[in-house]
Amino acid sequence: MAWFKRTDKGIQTATEDKKDTPKGLWYKTPSGKIIDTEELKRNLYVSPEDGYHVRIGSKEYFELFFDDNKFKELNETLTSKDPLKFEDTKKYPDRLKAAQEKTKLKDAVRTAVGKSLGKDLVIAAMDFSFIGGSMGSVVGEKIARAIDYSIKNEIPFLMVSKSGGARMMEASLSLMQLVKTSAKLAQLAEVKIPYISLCTDPTTGGTTASYAMLGDINIAEPNALIAFAGPRVVKDTTGKDLPEGFQKSEFVLEHGFLDAIYERKDLKKQVNLYIDLIQNLPIRKEEELAS
Repeated sequence: MAWFKRTDKGIQTATEDKKDTPKGLWYKTPSGKIIDTEELKRNLYVSPEDGYHVRIGSKEYFELFFDDNKFKELNETLTSKDPLKFEDTKKYPDRLKAAQEKTKLKDAVRTAVGKSLGKDLVIAAMDFSFIGGSMGSVVGEKIARAIDYSIKNEIPFLMVSKSGGARMMEASLSLMQLVKTSAKLAQLAEVKIPYISLCTDPTTGGTTASYAMLGDINIAEPNALIAFAGPRVVKDTTGKDLPEGFQKSEFVLEHGFLDAIYERKDLKKQVNLYIDLIQNLPIRKEEELAS
């Protein structure tokens, strides 16, 4: 019966040698569904149990839209400065440095050009993990330069919004990005180059008040928060109970502010379909390009 008894006394295992369960093996959705993270990744970070779309970043959207994940990143070295010498609980340069180290990103948006269903596409994709996807001077400048690239090379433009709004650490300089990006999109429209806006969770504040709602086609992922002020702020201001699903993409679609909602697996096909229709070109089919 010695098989269940410890025959050696005083055994101690160093902490680094203990066999803990690795982190990140499972993901729990807001509805309580538990999904294996590898299965979640294979399913484009959408829960097969309840259809919940997990927040993803520019890396995953580039993988989703660009053929074979091949692309050229644009203006990748741009970083924010601190002209206002802003400081709250932390100095702005320190906050930027911490965010860059944590996310391995330079700022809250990445821009790139590559093939999507065999045709060139410029994409600007935001990262909520970088200071809440806040829109500062670099975000506005990178989007503006990406639009300039689209105009110069006559390439359709896709904006993937995921933001908490303007970056308070840059104050009025941040708010000026609404004007800059809107003006650039007007230039894009003048030369009749398609612009598709994809709103993801969350798309709020100055982002919604500018480029996120200026697409030739405005689409969204399911159950994404799309608003200027969030539901909590609206309720605190009005003192009234809000409608069910208030400011979710389905609610926004029903009230005429979106053209369509698509599951993540259908986004690449639908975005390119819209581009072909806008440009009056033969419709590309993924299966034909793969053959």
